[in-house]
Amino acid sequence: MKNSLRLLSCAIILLLSTSFNTERPGHSRKAAIKTIIVDPGHGGYAIGAKGHYSLEKNVCLAIALKLGKKLEEAFPDVKIVYTRTTDTYVANRYRADFANANKGDLYLCIHANSMDKIRHQKFTGYKKEVYYTGTGSKRKKKTRTVPKYTYYYTDDPAYGTETYIWAADRTDPKSEYIGERISGETLDSTEQAPDINDPEFRAKSLLWTKKFFDRSMLLATYVENEFVKDKRFSRGVQQRNWEGIWVLQATAMPSILVETGFLSNRKEEDYLNSKKGQEEVSDCVLRAVQRYKEEMDRK
Repeated sequence: MKNSLRLLSCAIILLLSTSFNTERPGHSRKAAIKTIIVDPGHGGYAIGAKGHYSLEKNVCLAIALKLGKKLEEAFPDVKIVYTRTTDTYVANRYRADFANANKGDLYLCIHANSMDKIRHQKFTGYKKEVYYTGTGSKRKKKTRTVPKYTYYYTDDPAYGTETYIWAADRTDPKSEYIGERISGETLDSTEQAPDINDPEFRAKSLLWTKKFFDRSMLLATYVENEFVKDKRFSRGVQQRNWEGIWVLQATAMPSILVETGFLSNRKEEDYLNSKKGQEEVSDCVLRAVQRYKEEMDRK
């Protein structure tokens, strides 16, 4: 056990001392981003959140298609791939597998938020209530006066944007998929496929996981900054680690999930369903990706 830990530690130190971006003689620098995956959330019978008159699946698709078109125009040399372009159901596992199979360098997932209605109670007076005491022959019927209420519901006022990334304290699940992708990359004919259980390879997977976390955080921060510049209220960058956020866990690349607003808030629902709102939201994400790409190209 001690020898394995010692070997793992040595591997980490060795990898940390080596730059991922070192260029070999005679080889030109590779493009930082060659493929971007655009993922409109939900679809088909997976309708997502319900607004007053609209469904999340439709809002996600409209914004994502606009975003994809803007990315294609801004980056003609970058391949833009969509997990869906119509109102069809796509399983989350397939979305992640699809992104990995297409060797995405960036994963952009578009969603909309929602909150349950708030339940209120109002005192309306008193009423008589029947209750019983005792058992058998000693059982007696009695009455008492109790308060009476009526109940009603109002919309939750929550609003704003937030962008999610996979949580930093859940590196092991993410590193498994990153390790699988690293091991599956095209090798030279003289190279042997790595052993995914080898301590040095596991260390490399963890380092790439940390690298992807940092890059996801950077892009998510840029997205929320752009929303703020556009006068939207930002709820900040959040980390998700609970079941159901498969697309953030299983994508072996920097990945973000953008919650573009709350459909439960009528004002935001109107905004997200308007052409103006969809253009502005997609523009914000585009500008964030442009900033991110410039930063990656610089590095």
